[in-house]
Amino acid sequence: MSKTAPSQPETDPGRPTVDPLRWKALVFIALAQLMVVLDATIVNIALPSAQTDLGISDGNRQWVITAYALAFGGLLLFGGRIADLWGRKNTFITGLIGFALASALGGAAQNEAMLLASRALQGVFGALLAPAALSLLAVMFTDGRERAKAFGIYGAIAGGGGAVGLILGGVLTEYLDWRWTFYVNIPFAAVAAVGAYLVIHERADARNRAPLDIPGVVLSTLGLVALVYGFTRAESEGWSDTVTIVMFVASVALLAAFVVVESKVKAPLLPLRVLTERNRAGVYLSLGLAVISMFGLFLFLTYYLQIVKGYSPVSTGFAFMPMIVGMIAGSTQIGARLMTRVPARTLMGPGFLVAAVGMLLLTQLEIDSSYAALLLPAMLLLGLGMGTSFMPAMSLSTYGIEPRDAGVASAMVNTSQQVGGAVGTALLNTVAASATTAYVKDHMASANSPSAQKLVELRAMVEGYTSAIWFAVGILVVSAIIALTMINAGLPDADGPDADSTKGDAGDELKVPVIAH
Repeated sequence: MSKTAPSQPETDPGRPTVDPLRWKALVFIALAQLMVVLDATIVNIALPSAQTDLGISDGNRQWVITAYALAFGGLLLFGGRIADLWGRKNTFITGLIGFALASALGGAAQNEAMLLASRALQGVFGALLAPAALSLLAVMFTDGRERAKAFGIYGAIAGGGGAVGLILGGVLTEYLDWRWTFYVNIPFAAVAAVGAYLVIHERADARNRAPLDIPGVVLSTLGLVALVYGFTRAESEGWSDTVTIVMFVASVALLAAFVVVESKVKAPLLPLRVLTERNRAGVYLSLGLAVISMFGLFLFLTYYLQIVKGYSPVSTGFAFMPMIVGMIAGSTQIGARLMTRVPARTLMGPGFLVAAVGMLLLTQLEIDSSYAALLLPAMLLLGLGMGTSFMPAMSLSTYGIEPRDAGVASAMVNTSQQVGGAVGTALLNTVAASATTAYVKDHMASANSPSAQKLVELRAMVEGYTSAIWFAVGILVVSAIIALTMINAGLPDADGPDADSTKGDAGDELKVPVIAH
């Protein structure tokens, strides 16, 4: 048999070495990613119970969510650079251990300060863990078809993990105790850490040995924290609030300074070549916008099902099952099967449009809307569309990247999602609140009984949700347009990088990442 036979890429000296344990490693990487993603929503359902037990005020309860978001979003680029510098396996395992310890602290919290500290620590270690997980996939799966399957699984988890968190949070809160929404992370992390230690092997010379860019770390962290906090505060205090405006102005100034610094230093935290490559820029932008619509939707549908329809926390979680099924099918059955046959944009663009159709159905929500007739098909379409889009987006965001930049490129994917989530929650909540207030003002005067007033309040809520969902439809259409116009990677070769994306904009050759053991 020829030494270069396509059926034996492991023995071809012209191809990257393939890690024989890559599929086992995927199990533990996927488990860790599921833990991080579901933790963004699992605490939401448990929050009312935790607030009562620990005596947290209404004004401070948002910090249980915000502390995690600020630490996670603000430190992602730093975490990605640490993965490149220290090693992805080391960073991954450290992140898992730290996340487990932070979760144990949260579960054992005796007061507000302990709970908030645990959430911030979860965010810190999540910022180490998430980019390390994605960059490990980027360097372990170099064959085109295998990469499609691996990223199909990863994309399904990244897209559907939030809905899984709602289900798990509901079950744990209703049948056990809110503290188990923290404790449940410990077995997840323990299994993933032990498995990763045993099966992941990393080539030491693929690390980025350049000195750490301290000014870049400080500017990017402060800039992202200011941006995420600005949107979070806008949700609770309004867009004209002085502190909100100051946060946005500070964020723009800090991130602009960060770009200037990165263009001048010899070893930048975020090499601008990662952002200036057209396909990656398109992925970061379209994915961030799509997440804006999805995060707002999770929130609105949770409130709609529990407050308007009277569902229990567990029933609410399981009501999201069609979306999870759709995401898994979209990622593993559509995206993974077609990724090596068609260009990424022909999956991402139509995928976002299918999700937009599902979102469009939800603009027809009424108080008495049927779950089977409206919500189920809408969520199924949303899941299919987002799952189909997420998988090639995750793969393309790191494909062809130099091994030394894999961690920071992975961090940018997570950063776009984290910032998108903060923007989505604040922006769509503001739209919903304004529409609800306007509806109450116009209709409450004619309600002359308590039952009529209650009906007006419920209709006002639904009016707010549907108004915000119209915005989400528009955002998804914009995401589709960006994917179709900015992403120009050609038909992927089964064993190599995309034909049209093997060169960066500046003409620098992009290396296919390799792994040795």
